[in-house]
Amino acid sequence: MSTTGAEGRLKPFLWFTLYGLLNLGAGSRPVKVSTTELSAVLGGSQQSASRHLRLLEQMGLVSRRIDADGSLIRITDEGMRALNEVFYGLKRHLEGGEAEVFVFEGTVFSGLFEGAYYIGQRGYRDQIREKLGFDPYPGTLNLRLREADVERRRLLERLPAIVLEGFKDRERAFGAARCYPAVVNDDVEGALIVAERTSHDLSVMEIISPIYLRRHFGLEDGDTVRVSVSSPRRSSP
Repeated sequence: MSTTGAEGRLKPFLWFTLYGLLNLGAGSRPVKVSTTELSAVLGGSQQSASRHLRLLEQMGLVSRRIDADGSLIRITDEGMRALNEVFYGLKRHLEGGEAEVFVFEGTVFSGLFEGAYYIGQRGYRDQIREKLGFDPYPGTLNLRLREADVERRRLLERLPAIVLEGFKDRERAFGAARCYPAVVNDDVEGALIVAERTSHDLSVMEIISPIYLRRHFGLEDGDTVRVSVSSPRRSSP
């Protein structure tokens, strides 16, 4: 049985299982959950609950450690993104609200110029043109966030994103990345790009845009930049 719909969306029975685990506390910490307990929450059989957990684990939406008393389960960041996609979709439809905007202020710093190499790869550039609607300048603007903003950055990354698929060329494989629409200094549209494989922690933001942002704004290391970041109305398949 397929666990996703026509556009790669999770099937409803797995959404409800994730939601049941969230109600049991598995969104913030690992919790001990037996299939008997979960089946009671879901209103189904113990066998169905066990199968749902197995599927969610295979999809990377929950982590699970099994012992004699049951399973120690926690919803992963990917699982929280899946739940948040439903939440914000319902919020927009029921309340007619716009996408939530997260405003960050970061300090410009020089990286190792890896952004120019990666953004210059055709496999990424073609997807950025198609999915984000602009031809990216071959490089990123690197910003370091204040410690107080790191938790909000974590919340942002649980929301739906525009996904750049990984690819291979003749020499190596390139990992996937997630993008969130952004506006820099209330002027230039671009995107926050989050690589699947990165050495950066959540205090670092990498911004792409159709222009060379340092030159456009006359930026130097240590300058402060304002970035307004939002989640797309739905994540890309």
